[in-house]
Amino acid sequence: MPEAQIHIKNLRLRTYIGSNESEKNNKQDVVINAWIQYPANHTYNTDNIEHAVNYRTICKAIIAHTENNRFLLLEKLTAELLDLCMQQECVTFAKVEVEKPHALRFADSVSLTLSAIREPQN
Repeated sequence: MPEAQIHIKNLRLRTYIGSNESEKNNKQDVVINAWIQYPANHTYNTDNIEHAVNYRTICKAIIAHTENNRFLLLEKLTAELLDLCMQQECVTFAKVEVEKPHALRFADSVSLTLSAIREPQN
C-alpha cells in the first residue's frame, strides 16, 4: 500500500525555550520540520479530501502550541509536537525536528529529532 508523506519544512516560530534567565525572559527563534506519513490509496483513488491528512490543521496546531507555551527543554517541545502529528488515527509514522539557531557558539544551530510509529491494529 503506497504511503503519502507530508513534510512541513522550516516552519520558523518564536517561543520561550531554555533554562537560563535570558531564555526564560525572551522569546527565541525555533525552526520546526515535521514529517507525517499515512496510507495514500484512499486519497488518490477517490480525490476525496475526507481521506487526506489536513496539513493546514496540523501546522496551525504546531504554531499555536509552540507560540503559546514555555519550554525548558527541546525534548519537551519536540515530544509535544510529535504527539500533535500523531493525533489522527490514519497517521502511521511521524518525525519532528526542532532546531534552535545560534544556541551554541560557533555552531549554526542545535536540534533534536523524535519519531513515532503507530503499530497496526489487529
